[in-house]
Amino acid sequence: MGLHLRMVTKMMVILSEVIFLLRVSDATQNASFDENYKIIWGNQHVQLLNQGREVQLSLDKSSGAGFGSKLYFGSGCFQMKIKLPTKDSGGIVTAFYLFLNKSVHEEMDFEFLGNRPGKPVILQTNVFTNGLGGREQKFSLWFDPGADFHYYKLLWNDHQVVFFVDDTPIRVYKNNIIRGVGYPNHTLQVITSFWDGSSWATDGGKTKVNYSNAPFHVNFQDFNIDGCISMPNSPNKDCASQKYWWNNKKYWQLNPQQLKSLEDVRKKYMKYDYCTDKSRYPTPRPECSEK
Repeated sequence: MGLHLRMVTKMMVILSEVIFLLRVSDATQNASFDENYKIIWGNQHVQLLNQGREVQLSLDKSSGAGFGSKLYFGSGCFQMKIKLPTKDSGGIVTAFYLFLNKSVHEEMDFEFLGNRPGKPVILQTNVFTNGLGGREQKFSLWFDPGADFHYYKLLWNDHQVVFFVDDTPIRVYKNNIIRGVGYPNHTLQVITSFWDGSSWATDGGKTKVNYSNAPFHVNFQDFNIDGCISMPNSPNKDCASQKYWWNNKKYWQLNPQQLKSLEDVRKKYMKYDYCTDKSRYPTPRPECSEK
């Protein structure tokens, strides 16, 4: 009877994971770019492909480019399929993030820090709350991000922010406001950008963009948005409601299979964690005590 119960429990965990992945992947496949997004800078460096279902941003000496969501959101699951530059990308930054910089700076971001050929692109994640950032965690990737499209996702509810690469969680930022830890709770815009980060992005700024290889290109797909609309001047108090699937109790924490995946990825691929940087933070940030 004990063995049977364990098998049933395991199957329920697997089924829950499958349902989660289906929700995240299937809900966001058919929207064209102009349904949910607009160009916010570098108009001449933006090209719409495949009837608006793919966007290519370019970077040369004159400019990079970026686009953002037409609306703001108070919770949700946000994702984008991204294919990074295939040439020498040293000094180049590709970013996908949720952002507000009005009354207060809040941000949850994926930043891809380019590199010279043969060296790995570094994925940097960060969380800003109430204007305070400095929560960088960096990862190498277990695949070539320039060879094909991969999903990068942010699940954000009142309990946690989860960073996913494809279906694998790589970072969790928990809501511990009760312990004095800041947590993103303002309305945020979805933004992507492609720009020259020579001053800091690669080898601490030692590696600059090599414009003899320009123009550089990054491609994006999947422009649907699964989020609770909430504008900065009129926040939607309903964004924590469980009528939205990502607020359901099963998404308040990772399930056992996801926790194991998170542990494995962080053990194998994490290159930097602000929580263990004693030279930078002799007294660790309060959210780091759970790590």
